[in-house]
Amino acid sequence: MCGITGWVAYQRNLTAHTQVLDTMTETMACRGPDARGAWTARHAALGHRRLAVIDLPGGAQPMQVETDDGPVAMVYSGEAYNYTELRDELRRRGHRFTTDSDTEVVLHGYLEWGESLAERLNGMYAFAIWDARTDRLVMIRDRMGIKPFYYYETDDGILFGSEPKAILANPLCAPVVGLDGLRELFSFAKTPGHAIWDGMRELLPGHIAVVDRSGIRTHAYWSLQVSEHTDDRQTTVAHVRELLDDIIARQLVADVPRCTLLSGGLDSSAMTAIAAQQLGAVGEKVRSFAVDFPDQEKNFQSVDISPTQDTPYVHAVAEHVQCEHRDIILDGAELADPEVRRAAVGARDFPIGLGDRDNSLYLLFKAVRERSTVALSGESADEIFGGYPWFHDERVHADTFPWLAGSKALFDASSLVEAGLARTLDLPAYVHDHYLAAVAQTPLKDGESGVEKRMRQICYLHLTRMVQTLLDRKDRMSMAVGLEVRVPFCDHRLVQYVFNTPWALKTFDGREKSILRAATRDVLPQSVADRKKSGYPGTFDPAYLSAIQSQAADLLAAGHPALELCNRDLVKAAAHAAHETVTSQDRTTLERALDLATWFDLRRPVLKTG
Repeated sequence: MCGITGWVAYQRNLTAHTQVLDTMTETMACRGPDARGAWTARHAALGHRRLAVIDLPGGAQPMQVETDDGPVAMVYSGEAYNYTELRDELRRRGHRFTTDSDTEVVLHGYLEWGESLAERLNGMYAFAIWDARTDRLVMIRDRMGIKPFYYYETDDGILFGSEPKAILANPLCAPVVGLDGLRELFSFAKTPGHAIWDGMRELLPGHIAVVDRSGIRTHAYWSLQVSEHTDDRQTTVAHVRELLDDIIARQLVADVPRCTLLSGGLDSSAMTAIAAQQLGAVGEKVRSFAVDFPDQEKNFQSVDISPTQDTPYVHAVAEHVQCEHRDIILDGAELADPEVRRAAVGARDFPIGLGDRDNSLYLLFKAVRERSTVALSGESADEIFGGYPWFHDERVHADTFPWLAGSKALFDASSLVEAGLARTLDLPAYVHDHYLAAVAQTPLKDGESGVEKRMRQICYLHLTRMVQTLLDRKDRMSMAVGLEVRVPFCDHRLVQYVFNTPWALKTFDGREKSILRAATRDVLPQSVADRKKSGYPGTFDPAYLSAIQSQAADLLAAGHPALELCNRDLVKAAAHAAHETVTSQDRTTLERALDLATWFDLRRPVLKTG
């Protein structure tokens, strides 16, 4: 796992711009704390920061192969979980390898198969290849968009990077945010390809982009497809378990310490239990980590998306599978520390997040990184198997993204916006237009209608919109501390198979995630196998609320420029409210105002609102 960046310019000699490349590369030092590298030719420059996970001494980048017609050089981020099979096939085809890294396999795979290499990869990846034989750049992103990839077209080429900050470090890219960028910030709609900054784009999941002297062309090599599901319940459950066993075995491979992130929910518990089985067979114990808060039992408040505390279930799993478990306890003062907020907002490059849940995720990953380099996460199972509460009640029929009809306080930032700007942005219309466009893109079977059609649309919305927000958050927070987080449930084989499973089969026991529950019940304690969905926890520590109220009051007193975008009266009322009267919406208002101000301080955006 690494940070990549680069610059292609057909009317410049980039060997004279190595300092700019170095600056772009160093913005991602946290993504690759183990090494840095650069490769420069006349019209192409590639930068790399490395987090060593496979073949620690042999995977240095940028990596290149000299051919009779010129070099082929690559910068690569991620993991190809099937690299050993691909390497065996390439050896049979005459390729020779000097390292044990998956990076070299991917590069030789391109030499053998060209762009169609992407169709053969199983993993999470974002990489760019400069092919001097044709003077073109090939950029490829994994099917589910687990690894981020951004680009910015210039007058004579392109800039790219794992994160926007790498591109913004080049003077050719101005830090301008226009109206649509602000709409993305405040809407939680997550339009695929949108990068907030004017002129910047996100390479879509499952896509390839090719840059040459005539410009840039993109095309999809993978997307969700509909097909007839002919397996009965027993076969479906068995196949899901078979896939999970294979996926987790592949994703446990590393030359560094690895662990699991355990919340006590069905997803992470099943993953941890299967990992424990597999590691136990070779005499190892799985290590696990969970987040918790002081006095959470006393302060906890049940909410729609998080109805129960995690800790009792976490400990039940840890005892059941005999893992080496550690709770990471985070107090309110630590979560409210402005430096932690600065680190979290700086990592995300995005100022409208999930408040203390962002800060705690950053701190959790930071603590895990002290003991492990790779962690497996249960992220995305809810989107795949239908786990959120709004999959199962009247909100599924709402004429908008279901999560906006669901946890409004958590996901809807529109109330924060200053009245005049709100009229200009017209967020309800923006969200509705993008919702309709997303629904229209849903692949359907001929004649599909009624409940089955609607639930396929809902699943598609989650797999192409909601999951992108959460995967990006996971990647940024983990890589900000040099931790590689793998997501077994995002294996495209599992995603495609479950997408085509009928909704009645996905809920055959009258509950959420019926198939996953049945496929993994044998390795779980009964309390966890029967537990209702409960999302990533927030803190209810009164010290946290006091701290963010005080910080927001200071923002108001200082007249911070970020507040020009905000409803000041709303922020003021929340900052000065008595604790017992503060609502979840008030608290979210405070957190978002603080995040927005922090983002202004870090990125100095130029707003184009006229």
